[in-house]
Amino acid sequence: MVQYNFKRITVVPPGKDFIDIILSRTQRQTPTVVHKGYAISRIRQFYMRKVKYTQSNFYEKLSTVIDDFPRLDDIHPFYGDLLHVLYNKDHYKLALGQINTARNIIAKIAKDYLRLLKYGDSLYRCKCLKVAALGRRMCTVIKRISPSLAYLEQIRQHMARLPSIDPNTRTLLICGYPNVGKSSFMNKITRADVDVQPYAFTTKSLFVGHADYKYLRYQVIDTPGILDRPFEDRNIIEMCSITALAHLRAAVLFFLDISGSCGYSIAQQAALFHSIKSLFMNKPLVIVCNKTDLQPLENLSEEDMKLVMEMKAEAMKTIGHGGEANEEGVLLTMSTLTENGVMAVKNAACERLLDQRVEIKMKSKKINDCLNRFHVAMPKPRDNKERPPCIPQAVLDARASADAAKEKKKLERKLEKDLENENGGAGVYSASLKKHYLLADDEWKEDILPEILDGHNVADFLDPDILQRCEELEREEGLRLEEEAAQEAFQIDGHELTEEQREILGQIRKKKALLIQEHRMKKRTAESRPIVPRKFDKDRTFTTDRMGRQLSSMGFDPSAAMDRARSRSRGRKRERSLSRAASDGDDMDIDGQQSSKKLRALSRSRSRSKSRPPEEVVPGEGFKDSAQKKKAIKKAKDSVRNRNKEARRGEADRVIPTLKPKHLQDEQAISDSAQLLVITGFR
Repeated sequence: MVQYNFKRITVVPPGKDFIDIILSRTQRQTPTVVHKGYAISRIRQFYMRKVKYTQSNFYEKLSTVIDDFPRLDDIHPFYGDLLHVLYNKDHYKLALGQINTARNIIAKIAKDYLRLLKYGDSLYRCKCLKVAALGRRMCTVIKRISPSLAYLEQIRQHMARLPSIDPNTRTLLICGYPNVGKSSFMNKITRADVDVQPYAFTTKSLFVGHADYKYLRYQVIDTPGILDRPFEDRNIIEMCSITALAHLRAAVLFFLDISGSCGYSIAQQAALFHSIKSLFMNKPLVIVCNKTDLQPLENLSEEDMKLVMEMKAEAMKTIGHGGEANEEGVLLTMSTLTENGVMAVKNAACERLLDQRVEIKMKSKKINDCLNRFHVAMPKPRDNKERPPCIPQAVLDARASADAAKEKKKLERKLEKDLENENGGAGVYSASLKKHYLLADDEWKEDILPEILDGHNVADFLDPDILQRCEELEREEGLRLEEEAAQEAFQIDGHELTEEQREILGQIRKKKALLIQEHRMKKRTAESRPIVPRKFDKDRTFTTDRMGRQLSSMGFDPSAAMDRARSRSRGRKRERSLSRAASDGDDMDIDGQQSSKKLRALSRSRSRSKSRPPEEVVPGEGFKDSAQKKKAIKKAKDSVRNRNKEARRGEADRVIPTLKPKHLQDEQAISDSAQLLVITGFR
């Protein structure tokens, strides 16, 4: 079970955002309106509430930050030293201490200003005290600790990416020089995906995976490579491995690259082993000789073999606890490339760790309390009589019938449903459609036929007569096209028709010719032609003289048409007055001797007399006749009569909402406004 989950630490906002969050919350959660007409006690309470609420929010936020971050003295020594290696515990404690100091300072500021607000004698003085407390004192304190907040946020982000390591569970710890195969071994025995590259220090931090052995879950930790150099010269990456070796109760797997492909000789690796062997005390130690596919252990030189044996002897000394030294499982060989011996190494390490944990528990003081609760009963025979197990006959009959049903089912033909249940169920089993093929040999049914072979389509070469068949298809296609062309070119010539059919055919052709001629005449008329604007008629080809000549050639009198065209080309007022005066023949004689003034008066009177009555139906209004329109107008007037009588607002009226500002509802404000009007002379 994981004891520490650093992913739950609350986000630490920057200093500016911290201030914005607190002040906006104060603005939203406290009253915002106060008047100088209020009693002074009410004004004091208004501003005291704002100061108290702001201080409580600052206190709560800062307390959350302090409580969420772990205290290095209270957590497991492994995590304490790991955080010290990664972040320097002095800087870490200093940042948290500054947050705690700021929390206390803000509480003291609020206490002082609340005491001053109790004696505020005006709205202005209370407001100034509130501004000084919130803006000039509390916010200034938060701005000063902004670097500490930013530092803690960076630590929080990095701690959230740390692996979840349980220091008290069963653990396998892999260590050794860089590039000796530690990460490859971890990827083989767990489902972890650690990056593996052919260069040193690919692994730069601790990685965790999990493996099972004898129904127990084991925690596997891959550590970065360690170099043989003084403790003071080791960097942060190496110190992570040293911290895990020093504080975790685990079975240690020290990896040796006996092939030398990692870039370090066996002598250098042995020197590293002897320099850190103090960290292996009281822990099961397994020396793993890796990369045996490149260099078997038996082919090593005498010097290298002697170094390996010395390391094995040192590993035997670390077993301890008074138990007998067992050489089995101390020195093992494997190859992560060929996976030869990988599972044997994992099983040996897990077995040695399990034996040590059981031995420690057996030697503890609690074992006596546990053993007192156990009692193993060993029955003794009371006589020499044989007492075989008694199985009821009904059970035997049921077993026999079940076996018979199984045999009968085997003889029956299996359905696809049965095959599906036997081979993994739906989604796993896929029915084969090839088993029903009728072939000369049943073994050919499941053969895979390639579609493309050597750049050619295999289907083109399955039929030996493919070329002959293609020619036949092309010949058949040509004949079909010729028949279609002949049918399209076929015309009725009338040789095979009867006399009655010929008459009908003649009438159809005559009617068709008339329709074509009528269509052509419509296309030639001026009505079907588009009107050409004057700006495009630069050559003055479309004139009234030309129209008159064309009408005269056709035998029509062009005068009326020419007058109508000329009148339309003039202004709108001229067309209305003269055309309607000319159309009215009741004792109206307009000549050039009358004055223009009379003509204008006459045109106005004629225009009024010839205006359209409201009940006249205009095309497009949707009325059937004038009676229906008159009825609709009457209904429209009736619908608005009552509303117009009461002077109510209608849909088309302009809407100006009636505003009632607060100063118009306050009697004191109304009296003040009246006095102001009297003073200024408007009343």
